[in-house]
Amino acid sequence: MGAHISNVRPDPDKVLVDIANYVTKFDIKSKEAYETARYCLMDTLGCGLEALEYPACTKLLGPIVPGTVVPNGAKVPGTQLQLDPVQAAFNIGAMIRWLDFNDTWLAAEWGHPSDNLGGILATADWLSRTAIAKGKQPLTMRDVLTGMIKAHEIQGVMALENSFNRVGLDHVILVKLASTAVVANMIGCSYDEVVNAVSQAFVDGQSMRTYRHAPNTGSRKSWAAGDATSRAVRLALITKTGEMGYPSVLTAKTWGFYDVLFKSNEFKFQRKFGSYVMEQVLFKISFPAEFHSQTAVECAMQIHAELNKLGKKAEDIKKITIRTHEACIRIIDKKGPLNNPADRDHCIQYMVAVPILFGRLTASDYEDNIAADPRIDKLRDKIVCVEDKQFTKDYHDPDKRSIANALTVEFNDGKKMKEIVCEYPIGHKRRRKEGMPVLVEKFKTNLARRFPAKQQKAILDVCMDAKKLEAMAVNEFVDLFVI
Repeated sequence: MGAHISNVRPDPDKVLVDIANYVTKFDIKSKEAYETARYCLMDTLGCGLEALEYPACTKLLGPIVPGTVVPNGAKVPGTQLQLDPVQAAFNIGAMIRWLDFNDTWLAAEWGHPSDNLGGILATADWLSRTAIAKGKQPLTMRDVLTGMIKAHEIQGVMALENSFNRVGLDHVILVKLASTAVVANMIGCSYDEVVNAVSQAFVDGQSMRTYRHAPNTGSRKSWAAGDATSRAVRLALITKTGEMGYPSVLTAKTWGFYDVLFKSNEFKFQRKFGSYVMEQVLFKISFPAEFHSQTAVECAMQIHAELNKLGKKAEDIKKITIRTHEACIRIIDKKGPLNNPADRDHCIQYMVAVPILFGRLTASDYEDNIAADPRIDKLRDKIVCVEDKQFTKDYHDPDKRSIANALTVEFNDGKKMKEIVCEYPIGHKRRRKEGMPVLVEKFKTNLARRFPAKQQKAILDVCMDAKKLEAMAVNEFVDLFVI
């Protein structure tokens, strides 16, 4: 007979302890992180406002039971909704991610750290309104920015060396993890309770990547992060009641996360938690496109201009070769029919063909009416991807983190255009000086979609004044976004 299994409850796994120590004890001192977080806040909320123009998104918003009233609940920016924090987190999270236009982190795992704002802002707003109702002080927007920095860090550092997509899991597991830890601390969980909450996030069911890949690509990828960040709020609230945790959730033999879902491998860490990720995060500034294609789209825009100079058209093109990195090929190199907008914004051929043809790539370009143009599919069929090993190496290099693409156009007459190369997209840290003014213009455009001029100015004035923003009560800030 085998030995009996020990029922002695172990000490918490080191990963749980490290995350709990970070969210409860680590003091963010980086001015660069707070400055970047402020821009991230603007951009993330702006992406949510643009999503409100799409019925496929708005049909998912609102309370679970129509007519539900939550007097001190969290408000959903750009709407008149006021909801419980769990449902508000879903609403805000779904809006943020809907158009694939918010920030990005690329490493062994990729993802969008600002997805965590759904849970963070909803919780902070609800806590603030509840505190005021009780005659207490609300949270400030600096608390929100701090939560954003820490959520970015947890998600991003976990992603540096650990590929969840390689085992079929979606990156939103890291949204759930990061949001759970930050929200648990925000609602007043003790250190031990934060450990328990994080264990709940790991033991919870995890999303598969089925909805991100052919032949099943679909719109769940646009609300999956909202689901994850709202689930995080729910797990934090459950834990706050005193609900127990699971200390060896990762390492338990047979039944732990590593054995069940991670091929018995333990997590690897390149660096300790600090403020690195927010400082290095990538912004999608110009194009609502899956980030591995951003530099390819920039190249395609140059090709469009060059074709006009040469007096040539898309039908004169025989072949386009995209020299790219391995992750791009694995995720968005896609042939065959594209069935919906979610399919199209994860196809590099589509995202290159549209700007070559029209000199633009907007969220509406993924809709059926644009995709019906036969010229797009004809050009898609002429586009091939090949891996450049150096591009792949530079993609993983922590000192570079490039997302390089290079496009070569061959014409029917045998001539070629000079290869156009772009290593770093405009949203990269190496292009911050160039990118941030464009990001602000993007935010202004998104504010104008929803608010009258006076309200736009009030929001922009606060967001552009770091001291004023950080000192502002969360509920007062969110009220600026009520229509």
